[in-house]
Amino acid sequence: MRLIKGKPVSHGYAIGNVYIYKSFSCDTFESYFEKDQECGRIEQYEKAVELANEELDEMISLLQDNNDDKYKIFVAHQEILHDEEIDEQIRNLILTNHAMPDYAVDKTFSFFAVILSKAKDPLIAARAADLRDVRNRLIRVLHGEKEKNLSILANDVIVVAHDLLPSDTATLDRTRVLGIVTEVGGETSHSAIIARGYKIPAVLGVPEATAIFSDGEKCIVDAIEGTVYMRPNDTTIQTFTEKHAQYLKELQEVEKYLTTEPKLASGERISLGINVASAEASDEYKYCDFVGLLRTEFLYMQSDTLPSEDVQYKSYLSVIRNAKGKPITLRTLDIGGDKTLKYLELPHEDNPFLGKRALRLCLDNPGIFNTQLRAALRASAEGEIWLMFPMVGTIDDIRNARKAVEHAKAELYNEGIPYDENIKIGIMIEIPAIAQICDLAVKEVDFASVGTNDLTQYTHAVDRMNSSITDYYQSFSPAMFRLLENIISTFNKAGKPISICGEMGGDPLAMLVLVGLGLRKTSMSGSNIAKMKHMLSCFSLQETKEIASKVINMATQQEILEFLNEVLIRAKSKTD
Repeated sequence: MRLIKGKPVSHGYAIGNVYIYKSFSCDTFESYFEKDQECGRIEQYEKAVELANEELDEMISLLQDNNDDKYKIFVAHQEILHDEEIDEQIRNLILTNHAMPDYAVDKTFSFFAVILSKAKDPLIAARAADLRDVRNRLIRVLHGEKEKNLSILANDVIVVAHDLLPSDTATLDRTRVLGIVTEVGGETSHSAIIARGYKIPAVLGVPEATAIFSDGEKCIVDAIEGTVYMRPNDTTIQTFTEKHAQYLKELQEVEKYLTTEPKLASGERISLGINVASAEASDEYKYCDFVGLLRTEFLYMQSDTLPSEDVQYKSYLSVIRNAKGKPITLRTLDIGGDKTLKYLELPHEDNPFLGKRALRLCLDNPGIFNTQLRAALRASAEGEIWLMFPMVGTIDDIRNARKAVEHAKAELYNEGIPYDENIKIGIMIEIPAIAQICDLAVKEVDFASVGTNDLTQYTHAVDRMNSSITDYYQSFSPAMFRLLENIISTFNKAGKPISICGEMGGDPLAMLVLVGLGLRKTSMSGSNIAKMKHMLSCFSLQETKEIASKVINMATQQEILEFLNEVLIRAKSKTD
């Protein structure tokens, strides 16, 4: 047995078998074979096509059995796999030029992908991604490598990976993943956020995990202490089986608060929202007051092409139906940084978190932006939608985004398509520059929500994806609480809604301070709703104000966390 330390980012315990996940690297080189090998090389290519087709058949069948419409993606891939023009060109390169099959496949698919990518119609151009997917599948089969996929898992597993990208988790089979271990990532990385949202125990920042672990071996994830056990003995397995049972029992006690109103002990109501990253129905909608963050990029990441206006419109309608009259804050496309689209060519950037992302990317691609705005505005005629723009750094950003909304409104008006003429327009405050001038920004918007993940990152000049410097990522620092105090106070004075939608918004310790600073609205992963309601019920408004006044004058994050944990322990002992 061996113990390895990491950072617990989604609490719980998991006991199961390891599944090493490594996405295939499609590397090929210009290479040729000797004469008189043509028949063998053609057979090699044909066998690869046959095996690739069988893989696609299996995926289509499983997805159809689960009533998952994503099977259509793989039907399209089969059509590409058997395209006569592509097949003819590959065969010609093998037979005439004596190109190795993998090089012939790469050269042919790349040729057609370039042609498609230059199409004026963005939907046709985006189909180049399908060609690349089929190319990768064929080359992987030719190289004799098995498919690694998180959307279809045959058994319950603990996923061990270097990292899980948004494209990996967009189709994650959450019913089969017991736990997650990655080599990189921290509290606010995409993997951590997804794990908490799905209530999957996760330990991140485990060095060389993919090299240390082996497929199929037994593993225990202790996502309370941040320890991963390799090949645990029977005694350790029994110990953690009991710990897991006790943990679930304690969760059940907290879950009793799920159906209660979110009120302080002194009776004040706090509005709790949920963060949503799909159009799927969920019981979580029952227990919240609003949707504080609809992450629309799920539509772009789960598809191989840019989603059309109608596709987006129908997805937003699904969320409206799920919310049943509760307001929905729709964040416009937030791509860039750690979130990329394989079918959208983005320039290489040395510092992508500081580059062309989110609103900057949308303003630079008005066609993509307009399509989303039109879809959102059309949906606003069916339910209450608030539009929110991410990565806002200047007043010009706000005004340019509002111009784009007015342009989309004008188009819909001229086409006789209904929309909410008074739709609320807001921003995410996640860049210190806009936080510092929030007294000016509040005059330009109807509401705002603080994205504390990026605000912490930019305030402390720390890459939140870099596990080696996580100690510098301090969301509980005095600097953060002073920034938040100013933002909350400014919007409260202006009489405009202000909320938190970053990870701090779902952290009971953070909310203990933020409520004392005047926050009355927050949004979080649905998995945090019950424990947030429980915490609120333990404190009066006056107590939170006293706590906040002490915290705001403390010098370090460590002092703040020690103080808050003591306060929470004392409160819990009174209620037990």
